[in-house]
This record gives sequence, structure tokens and C-alpha cells, in this order.
Amino acid sequence: MNTAMQPPNLPNAPGWWQQFQWVSDPVSYMETAARQHPDLFTAKVVGSDGSLVFVNQPQAIQEILTNDRKRFLALGCSNRILSPLLGDYSVIMLDGDRHKRRRQLLMPPFHGERMRTYGQLICNLTVNAFDDVPLHQPFSVRSVTQEISLNIIMQAVFGLSEGDRFQQLKQLMASMADLFRSPLTSSFLFFSVLQKDLGAWSPWGKFVRERQQIDTLIYTEIAERRSQPDGDRIDILSLLMSARDEVGQPMTDQELRDELMTLLFAGHETTATAISWALYWVHHLPAIRETLLQELATLGDAPDPTDIFRLPYLTAVCNETLRIYPVAMLTFPRVVQEPLTVLGYQLEPGNMVVGCIYLVHQREDLYPNPTQFQPERFLDRQFSPYEFMPFGGGARRCIGEALATYELKLALATVLSHYQLTLADTQPEYPRRRGVTLAPANGVKMVLTGLRSRQAMPLAEVT
Repeated sequence: MNTAMQPPNLPNAPGWWQQFQWVSDPVSYMETAARQHPDLFTAKVVGSDGSLVFVNQPQAIQEILTNDRKRFLALGCSNRILSPLLGDYSVIMLDGDRHKRRRQLLMPPFHGERMRTYGQLICNLTVNAFDDVPLHQPFSVRSVTQEISLNIIMQAVFGLSEGDRFQQLKQLMASMADLFRSPLTSSFLFFSVLQKDLGAWSPWGKFVRERQQIDTLIYTEIAERRSQPDGDRIDILSLLMSARDEVGQPMTDQELRDELMTLLFAGHETTATAISWALYWVHHLPAIRETLLQELATLGDAPDPTDIFRLPYLTAVCNETLRIYPVAMLTFPRVVQEPLTVLGYQLEPGNMVVGCIYLVHQREDLYPNPTQFQPERFLDRQFSPYEFMPFGGGARRCIGEALATYELKLALATVLSHYQLTLADTQPEYPRRRGVTLAPANGVKMVLTGLRSRQAMPLAEVT
């Protein structure tokens, strides 16, 4: 006899109201739900046609994300909310073997020797961006970190660092990302009824026109690369253009475009947010900043990026940054394929299930005093990949995890070593929806008050 219960629903609010709450204030929505149902609950946040089962218990999340396809299947169509941004042919939208093959093509540039070549580039671009910040004037840290991260990903993905096309593409990418900077403007992604082109001055009309301009630049770049192949180029676009599938066919222009959009958006928006959060916390809690500076000082005046990356306290600070307000709130959905029981609850075929990264990171049984920023917790304990999972898990774990972590550590270390900053606002920063992510609501307002003595530290030239 099956004694499993049906997954608990949230209070009987209409689906449209739950979706409004989820879009406008996701943190409050999730925390309220978890107080009623700590491990698993069903939420009506995917429109009028269905519900989403949020799972917050690490072992259950591991079962869901690592199970074979007979029980849980990752379907690209489940990510359709991202289609207007990324298109229908990126790795995020693919299923089964097609997803696996595309992922294998994308992995190499984000690991090994290629990663090491990015180290000094990250440090140099961080200095370039902060050198442009005026002294004694409030500025948005999130805007500066976006400049850093966008420059890095442009060079890694396109191999571009100058020229008209580089400048145009960078400006358009930043502008399009800012279209979804608040819950109000993010609602255009969640409510298809709002996706109406009412002219260039309407929000969706502006988005459509900027997307078209980006497409023109990308397709022009692809056409030039096809007509003038260069075997010496090592950027991701060149790698993808030279790749062939099992029958010897290259990727189409549309597939290349969608993959590039995915890498550009996922690769710079999320990392820019993480760096801005890290700078907020180490200046909000000066004792942490001083401990970090002492650790950095042990490396001398010209540290190697690899040595910086390995620093234990720096690693703990970055991990705690990614824990307390993870940029990604949820894993990619899995669709139940056969009747099964999870945590004593009956799931049926067609149910959509997600691991809730935010709520896992807020579990009191894993992270005592979870609302407090305490890097030491990562020095005192080793967490499993499903207890600490800022980059998701399973076969859809973030491809760019290694580069994002490298960039976060080196950018934070470079800023602390070179600049004296103070928070411009005494009010605590808090998380707010930015597209499908969580970002600092006020952009982390700071003031550059001076330069540290290590400002004179020579940086290697990057070619």
C-alpha cells in the first residue's frame, strides 16, 4: 500500500498572485514557504499551466539531479523563459545526447591551461576599471564589476578587446542586461502577455531592437571568421566554429549565435553580481577585510594569480559570498518520468522539480545562523556538492564555474590590494530580483577614498 502523501501546496492563493509574488520578491516568497514546509513544497509560479516542486533537502536534490533519465529528465523546453534572450539552440535549451555533446564542446576553454592564461588578464582589467573611478565620489560597484566581467568574457568568447564591433557589442550587451535590472522590468521575461513590441520606446520594443543589433554584429563576426579562417585563434567562438558533430557537420550560424548569447549573458552578469556582493561584505564587516589583507600580504608585492586563487581565507570569503545570496536561486528543472516518492511525497509523471539553491544555503542544520556572513564556516567544515551548490549540480551544472570562481577571487584580491574603499550608504544592502538572478538592490554604493601602496605593484603585460 502506497502511504506517500501529495506534495504540500502553498496557501491557496491564485496562481497569478503567487507568480506575482515570486517575480516581485522571490526571497520573501521562498522564506515564507520554507517556514511552512522546510524540505519540499509545490508553488504555482510557472504560469497558469502548471506548478513547480521546490526541493530544499540536499540528499533529495542529489537524487533528482543525478538520477538516470528514466526517473528525472532535464528538458531544454523547461527553460523557455530564457528563450527571448538566448534563442532555442543554446546548450541550455538542448536535451539528452545533443546537450551532452554540446557541453563537451564548450568545456575545454574553461579549464586547464586556458584558465591560467586568464589570470593576469583578470587582474589587469580590474585595475583598468577601478582606475577610472573618481576619488571621493559615490559610485555603483555593480556597474564597475559589470565592466570588468564583460571585458573578460568578451575576450574569452570572441577574442575581441578593441575596435568598433567590440565597443558596440559591449555597449549593447550591458544595455540589454540592464533592461531586466529590477523586478518590474524582469516581469517581461515571466509574463508573455507583456512581450509586445509597441515601438522603440516601449520596454519590449527596446529589447527587440537591441537584440537585433546584437544579432547583426554576431552574424557579421561569424561571416568574417568563416571567410577568413585563422587556425591560431583560441577564443571560444573559433573553437566552436572548428568543431564538428558525429557526422562531420559544423554548427550552424543560428546555433553559434545562441551559444554565444548564452556565454555572454551567463558569463558576465552572474560574475559581476558575485564580485559586487563580495566587495559589499568585506567592507560591511571590516574585520574580514583586515584578515584578507593580512593573508594577501603573505604573498609579497607581485603575487602569482594561481597563488592568490589558492588562499584559504580568500576562498572561504568567496564561498560565503556565494552561499548567503547565491546569484542563481534554482537549479534547472527536471521533469518526472514515472511515479516515484521523494521525501515521503508522491510525484507524478510531468511534475516539474527544481532544487532550491537559496533555501539549501539558508538551512539552519547546515549553516547555523545562516543570515550572518561567516567565512569561517568554510574553514571549519567541508560541505557536499548538494549542501553548497551555487553553480547548480548534475549534468546541467554551470560550465563557467571555474572561470567565475577564478574571476571572483582575483578581482576581489586585486581591488583590496590596490584601493581603499568605504561604503557610501549606511543602510544594509539586500537582494532583489535581476532577471532570473539575485543581485544587490542598490548596486552597492561605495566611495574610493585612496590608493594603497601596492598600487605601484607592476602588472605583467597581457598579449
